[in-house]
Amino acid sequence: MDEDSERLNRVFAALADPTRRDLVARLAGADATVGELAEPYDMSLQAVSKHVKVLEEAGLVTRSKDAQRRPVHLDAEVFDLMTKWIERYRRQAEERYRRLDALLGRMAGEETGPREARPRKDAS
Repeated sequence: MDEDSERLNRVFAALADPTRRDLVARLAGADATVGELAEPYDMSLQAVSKHVKVLEEAGLVTRSKDAQRRPVHLDAEVFDLMTKWIERYRRQAEERYRRLDALLGRMAGEETGPREARPRKDAS
């Protein structure tokens, strides 16, 4: 497995948890300390810190030191990798749907085409 695949696996595994998805959504608005991130949750600071560590190991967030604060930053670069992966499969799915639409259109044309071309039988 290549490095990008390994990274995507870690990212999607990290985002499988709803609390971590919420942390990412909150960090999209602004950097925050672990204490600030923990405020709305009914869990310990240590539990939130573990969630942040999982996000950090997946490459979704980084921590820096700002005097006494250690803010958590969202790393937008990893979203580029995810977007490329999702976009590739979205394009493939759209192409399959276009081919299916074309096939269904041809089938519908075959069903209506010959029937309309057939002469009608008179009751006489």
